[in-house]
Amino acid sequence: MKKSLKSGLLVVTAAVSMLAMSACGQQTNAAAGADAETISVEHASGTTDVPVNPETVYTFDLGVLDSLTALGVEVDGVPQAVFPESLAQYGEDSYTKIGSMKEPDFEAISEGAPDLIIISGRTAEAYDELSKIAPTIDLSVDTAAPVESFKEVSTTLGEIFGKETEVDEKLAALDTKIADTKAAAADAGTGLVLMTSGGEMTAYGAGSRFGIVHDVLGVQPAAEVKSEGPHGEAISHEFIAETNPYHLFVIDRDSAVGESGEAATAVLDNDLVNGTKAAKNDSITYLDSASWYLVGYGLNNTDAMISAVQAAVTK
Repeated sequence: MKKSLKSGLLVVTAAVSMLAMSACGQQTNAAAGADAETISVEHASGTTDVPVNPETVYTFDLGVLDSLTALGVEVDGVPQAVFPESLAQYGEDSYTKIGSMKEPDFEAISEGAPDLIIISGRTAEAYDELSKIAPTIDLSVDTAAPVESFKEVSTTLGEIFGKETEVDEKLAALDTKIADTKAAAADAGTGLVLMTSGGEMTAYGAGSRFGIVHDVLGVQPAAEVKSEGPHGEAISHEFIAETNPYHLFVIDRDSAVGESGEAATAVLDNDLVNGTKAAKNDSITYLDSASWYLVGYGLNNTDAMISAVQAAVTK
């Protein structure tokens, strides 16, 4: 009987020991798994530990939304916005609305319990508050070096979502298109980028938020344009006539943000503008305003932006 009891104790002791070893192993594996499931991301507002392949993703930046769509990544929360046709599905009620592009709805975001929040310049001031809800990263594109910055943002997204190969392929294709467009622009004459809003006009030159036309794609500026931050230089019809660009690239802000106002075509229907080389050579290009003003640098959208300029300079 004692022998049987002793054997039983040995069996129990061995079982407990095996369970302890198993639990220890599970804890070690869990710790290793936890390490493998996050990456440290340096971004415009700091450094944040971010989960790899986060399940619930909210983004305020439409360029990032465009890139994630291009990569086949599911996005759950988006701001209320006038989406271009390429992103029209995000206007549906099935996607959580997390505020406007400038003002987060903290209550809605908190209730949604996202695993990752992505912001950019328009919502950068809310970074600290949003970081209290979930890991938050600021993927703003630096307009002083837009292509390099955009590539860094795209690479970061590839690392977070396990899409490194897809990102590399898309960036390589963009490099080829940029080179082709720049070659065509070299002999295509001068250009002027302008935006209309409320019947007024502002011009944007090299180094501005729309500087891709000049800095990246090589269209020669028709004039030196002053700009500060996201704002252009207020101009008149006389300014357009004096600079006499061969190409006009036009963005209608009112259309982009869904405001009523005089359409860009009406604003530019003027004898002074109609006398320019751009008008006479049918070289006034009305850009997709939401894509240029709201979305900007995204893997699909940047391709579309380059295509628009390429079509203009290869007429």
